[in-house]
Amino acid sequence: MLFHIFNSQEERRNYGGSSFVEIQFCKLPGGTATDRLVAVDSINNWQDDSLYIDDENVFYKEYSSIFDCGIYNNLKCGTVDIYGINYYAPALIDSIIERLRREKPVDYEVLIEWLIKSRRYNGFYILGL
Repeated sequence: MLFHIFNSQEERRNYGGSSFVEIQFCKLPGGTATDRLVAVDSINNWQDDSLYIDDENVFYKEYSSIFDCGIYNNLKCGTVDIYGINYYAPALIDSIIERLRREKPVDYEVLIEWLIKSRRYNGFYILGL
């Protein structure tokens, strides 16, 4: 299983500590400036409603071609950076879901369910190690 969901910080720590890539809802309000969305101080890691990935190599191999449109902390755009901040705007969610359904990478069903929930927020982040 590539994606993990933890019900508490204790459960996450007991599983394996802090070496995870985290896929997190962006809970900042719509209309927030992009530079603020990707600012380090806007990120609150280790949310209980996040998805966690403990094998960044498999994730990158399977998903980098799908997550090729994120905005980095330096405001540039590109393939997912598993060591940094990647922001994906709400307008991208449906096309990402479509690509997941078409390409069917490992455990994509879990990610699709989570992305459907992300429609309620201002997009999502992939937060690197």
